[in-house]
Amino acid sequence: MKARVPILFACGILLMIGSLMIVHAPIGEAVATIFQGSLGNLKKISGTIKEMTPLLILGSAVYLALKAGLFNIGAEGQYLVGACFACQTMVMVPGPVGVGLGCLVGIVTGALWALPAGLIKAFRNGHEVITTIMLNAVAANMTKALVAGPFKGKGQLVPSTAVLPVNSQLTPLFTFRDLEIPQSFVIGIVVVVGLAYWLNKTVAGYELKASGANPTAAQFAGIKTKQVTVKAMLMSGGLAGLAGALQVAQFEHRFYDGFATGYGFDALGVSLLVGSNPLFLLASSFFFGLLNKGGTALSLIGVNKGITMVVLAVVIVMFAAVRYGRKQVNHG
Repeated sequence: MKARVPILFACGILLMIGSLMIVHAPIGEAVATIFQGSLGNLKKISGTIKEMTPLLILGSAVYLALKAGLFNIGAEGQYLVGACFACQTMVMVPGPVGVGLGCLVGIVTGALWALPAGLIKAFRNGHEVITTIMLNAVAANMTKALVAGPFKGKGQLVPSTAVLPVNSQLTPLFTFRDLEIPQSFVIGIVVVVGLAYWLNKTVAGYELKASGANPTAAQFAGIKTKQVTVKAMLMSGGLAGLAGALQVAQFEHRFYDGFATGYGFDALGVSLLVGSNPLFLLASSFFFGLLNKGGTALSLIGVNKGITMVVLAVVIVMFAAVRYGRKQVNHG
């Protein structure tokens, strides 16, 4: 087992190098371009933070579900539903009160969208991967119908809500020259720290982790595992819905057909890289944000941005293999 991990790492590195060679990308130049495009100046760092922000909260949502033994592949749908209903709320109720109410609506709608998957898993043992994937498709089509119909803003030529009033748009919390620190970024950090505290310092967090680690043993210990499963999905969906609401208020300022850009799916990779310490969500989401932002600059040297997905996939596989190897050693 010890020999397999270095071999896997070597194969992973060779795969990344080979992928760059296939697309005729100079390896050194491609790596430099990614870092230059994401961290080259204050404006680009702001762009990386913008990419990182939704992943912080969505990563927390998926990580919470993972600790309960659940694969919430539906974060994308919960993010969409939360963003859609939160945006319409903020359009109808302008100002700071509307933003707060919109975030609450985003949390509630995201949680409700995850509820069926939680109930089916808890009481019918239906696999949450299947149910959440199907709910993703329903969410995408439902929100598309809403912004093409009842939620469509007056005068909009494409399926889209009205643009948020200026007093409903979150401004940067801190600005220094071209560097901007969004309010939603700080909220994301608070969510990560709060999640870490809740999981490690509260009875409810312990019960959730125990249910995820060994449901049978947890049940014998008196933990109501079915209720924990439902609660975990509700909390996970609520966080995903909050991420959508904040994305609208901070960056997009409207909801439109095509709003989702894959953040919900990236969040699964973010959470898988974290390991046992939820505070590592900060580093993991930064890594994904860096590649998302820096990958855009690759087009300047004729390399498709999709090559960054190869890098992410290889990193996740290698990290998962290391974690699996450690578990095998511990059990052995």
